[in-house]
Amino acid sequence: MLTREHAIAAYKDGKVLPDRLTRRTHSHYAAFAEGMLAVYRGGLGKTRRELHRAVQSLLENEPECPSRRIEAFCKLLDDASVYDQDSRGKAAALRREVFHLAAPHHPLVREADKLFDSEEARVKEAIARALGRPWESIEADLFADVPDFHRLVEFKGYADGPALLSRYNVAQVQAALYRATAMTIWAEADFKTILRQAKLAKLMHAIKRMGPGRYEIRLDGPASMLRETRRYGTAMAVFLPSLLACSGWRMRALIAPPWAGAPFHLDLSPEDGLRGHLQPPEAFDSSVEESFARKWGEEPREGWRLLREAAILHEGQHVFVPDFAFRHEGGREVLLEIIGFWTPEYLAAKSRTLSLFAAHPILLAVQKSLIHKLPALPPGTISYGTGLKVRDVLGALGGMRSEE
Repeated sequence: MLTREHAIAAYKDGKVLPDRLTRRTHSHYAAFAEGMLAVYRGGLGKTRRELHRAVQSLLENEPECPSRRIEAFCKLLDDASVYDQDSRGKAAALRREVFHLAAPHHPLVREADKLFDSEEARVKEAIARALGRPWESIEADLFADVPDFHRLVEFKGYADGPALLSRYNVAQVQAALYRATAMTIWAEADFKTILRQAKLAKLMHAIKRMGPGRYEIRLDGPASMLRETRRYGTAMAVFLPSLLACSGWRMRALIAPPWAGAPFHLDLSPEDGLRGHLQPPEAFDSSVEESFARKWGEEPREGWRLLREAAILHEGQHVFVPDFAFRHEGGREVLLEIIGFWTPEYLAAKSRTLSLFAAHPILLAVQKSLIHKLPALPPGTISYGTGLKVRDVLGALGGMRSEE
């Protein structure tokens, strides 16, 4: 993804307009994109600096192409690349050796004279003989651990020029979201998919039912009063391509401007034509949920079958989608909500939600360190350490049946 330094956006009439390349206005960028891909496809063994300079040379004569846009393209191309980053520290070791050999001859000069007789070329030749390799080879590896001198090993790339341009457009919207204070999504057909992606991205959410099959999902943003601000902003940006892959939604994000003042808004819907590029996230919100589902398996246990997010609960305008549902062969259903580490604000909201839906048969599994932070836990609540155990859940399910 891009960083804030790569973000290009106009703030106008209360709206945020991220930089976007369109077919109507920027059709000639298709050739530029193919040229940039050719630079990287044919650039194996070249340094990051050399590749960036080649991309800059393609676009330097393009009118109204800011340097930040060029840098953004280089960042996206680098994201699809694998560089040799000298993880074993060979460059640092080589520098120490070269500098040790050169130190007795300090200072070096281009041409020897009566005062300074250590000619640079001769000292380099002597160092090359001592190390048993040509100076050109030594020089190429001397700063291989500096990012500008990382060498391209593999370019995974993009399918074609249009794919790179599409990625650029999405990336600029993602960069704008780093300043979001809140995001609201109105969803219909793909509500459960959108909600799951928001949960997988670790975004704190509140849901309201707006009518039959219509929901409002509110996500708190990275510029609100939250801990781990940068991480949360990244999570919102990661979530965007998953949202773009869905249908039947519209979104409005409130964006804090770079200067002090009232927030602007960024509106988006499938009609805007942006396309997500990321693979679908994992099917589970956390490793605890994934591990538990794997241990439970596909087959029923003591008559109970495990289903993933199979129920949507409504109380007035409030909606709650528990993590799992257990359905017994006798027809009974019990819901399971797993609560792990979250911020105090989220835990308070979770407590209010559970109180609102207290009439429903909901089994809670709470991480041990949070037990004392959640007041009035219902009977049968399961506490777990690093993982939720099947036998504990079966015991709790049996206890709930005996209460009928």
